[in-house]
Amino acid sequence: MLGRIFMEESDVPDWVSSEESTEKPSETVILEGSPAVSNQAPEQIYVQGHGGPGTILPQTNAVLALVFGILGLVMCSVCTAVPGLILANGALAKTSNYPGHPDQGMAKAAQIISWIGIGLFILVMLFYGGLFAALVLSEA
Repeated sequence: MLGRIFMEESDVPDWVSSEESTEKPSETVILEGSPAVSNQAPEQIYVQGHGGPGTILPQTNAVLALVFGILGLVMCSVCTAVPGLILANGALAKTSNYPGHPDQGMAKAAQIISWIGIGLFILVMLFYGGLFAALVLSEA
């Protein structure tokens, strides 16, 4: 015929057994001059960062934070600068876990612009507070 498809029991080598062995394996024999070998499992090393092309990076709100920061700087003051700062800090926390994340620079820019908007608001409030105090003291 075409050949034997199944092996007979007499064809199976002695060292092959279908029953699971309950014996523990003997200790490792280390020969002189061989590299250091231990019975412990090897230590796993985790590398953080890009997994290469095709790695899926988490999405952030860096663009929205930047828009809120610019709006706070130009027209809406702290009404949008503070939410922009909160979103930028969240985006920076997310991108700090992934070095080289494309949104990291945008989140940092949003944080800086939001702080500038908040600082300008404080300066304007101090200026108008000083004018108001000068006006009140001049009338008295």
